[in-house]
Parts: sequence; structure tokens; C-alpha cells
Amino acid sequence: MGSGVAYRDNIVLTNAHVVGDKAQVEIILADATRTPGQVLATDTVTDLAVVRTERTGLPQIHYRTELPRPGETVIAIGSPLGFENTVTAGVVSGLHREIPGSAKQTEALVDLIQTDASISPGNSGGALLNTRGEVVGINNAYMKPITGAVSIGFAIPTSTAVDVADQLLEHGKATHAYIGASLGRVTSALDTRLGLPVDHGAIVLAVDPGGPAATAGIQPGDVIVQFADKPVRTVEDLLGHMRGTEPGQNVRTTVIRQNQEQQLTVTIGQQSD
Repeated sequence: MGSGVAYRDNIVLTNAHVVGDKAQVEIILADATRTPGQVLATDTVTDLAVVRTERTGLPQIHYRTELPRPGETVIAIGSPLGFENTVTAGVVSGLHREIPGSAKQTEALVDLIQTDASISPGNSGGALLNTRGEVVGINNAYMKPITGAVSIGFAIPTSTAVDVADQLLEHGKATHAYIGASLGRVTSALDTRLGLPVDHGAIVLAVDPGGPAATAGIQPGDVIVQFADKPVRTVEDLLGHMRGTEPGQNVRTTVIRQNQEQQLTVTIGQQSD
């Protein structure tokens, strides 16, 4: 059992691991009615899936594509352990997280939202909402208590969920631009510690050996300030610009390295399910 969110009139968005390899599922709606669901497509790279329901007229929900801010109040809704319509509340604990030990080091999951709103088995695929009722993320995973963690959960940002869901509905699969770099946010504390010449951009934390970034000459410590001739002030900017590129495309990239601006060319790679 898992959770899901209405996406279109007869489409539900959920996690790929919730539907597994099933072609048919049963959906229990908030009013307790049941309807058959057909799994249209899944994407294991981002752990997202779209399901078509026989019942139409699902409510229209606003998906907020801007990332929430750390400290912002959020609400998780789902059916943890079979307790239907369960609501838990907390705050956004952090952004741009990766699940420790995860084998998926992908650009699509570089900006996971961390929250302390309680997420339990069965919450996966449910909505993470802000106080205005807007979907800001799709609940995805949590750190188990056996690890010593307390209230550490993760959600896929809405910007990623919407992009992938639309691709799955249109093409039956999702393709992800890939540059092979782990990215971080430039903060004032980081700026002071490293003596960065800029107060914005996406700092490169690591590069995949042999990946597009490494091949282009990008190094850890570089700050990407322009990508595809568009300014990069945040990690979200870079991810958004990447979604507008195609695999094989040569993209001019400006980085700051040791107080010097350098122009590099990155050949976009491809990552797909």
C-alpha cells in the first residue's frame, strides 16, 4: 500500500516503488470509493509513476514548482501503515539532499527536500504541502529509526515531479539531462570560508569520473555562474536550465575557479529509465 496525489482529471501521481511492476492497481480515494487504476508509465531514476483511474473528475491541485525555504511549515498527507488520510506536520529541514547510501547519484535527485514531518511506510507517493495547500513535493523515503535517525524524511521536489510526469504521459518514458556533477548552494558562510569571489551560483562538490562535467574540465570547487547562456544564481536555476537541454547538445558553461572566470563546453549526457 502507498499514497498518491491527483495530477490531472483522471491521473494520479505516485512513486514507482509503490506500483512496482504491476500494470493494474486499485485506488482508494479520499471519499473511500474504490476505482481500478492502470499504470501508464514509471521512471525508476526519479522513482515516479503515473496511473490512470477509471473515475474522472479528480480535484485540481496546484503544484508549486518553486522550492520551499528551509524552516517553512509543510504537511505530509498519506496512508502510513494503512492509516488512511493521515496528516503530519513539520518544517523543511533542508534542500538539495541525497539519501545516504543511495545508489542513485542523479541530477534528478540532487535537490531532494528533507523534512521532519513524520513519513512512514505507506506515505510514499503522497503529497508534501505548504500551508496554502500547494504541493511542494512528493514524499519518497525516510531514514529508519534503526539508523539512529529521528524524523528525517525526503520528498521529490514538485519541479522534478511535474517535469517527469508530463514526459511519462506524453512519451511513456522520461529522459534526464546529465552532466555528472554533485552540486551545492553557495551560501555566505561558504563564501567566507572558501573566499569565493561570488555570492551566487552552484558550487561543484564532486564530478563523476568520465562524465560530461569531468570531460569538459569542470573540477570540484568550481562555481557555475552561467549555463546555456543563462545566469545561474542557485542550484534550482541550473537544474531548470538543464531540463531545457537535450542529450548530445553542447552547452557553453561559465565557471569561477580561483577567482578567474573560465568558459567551458559541456556535452549533455543522457540518463533514462
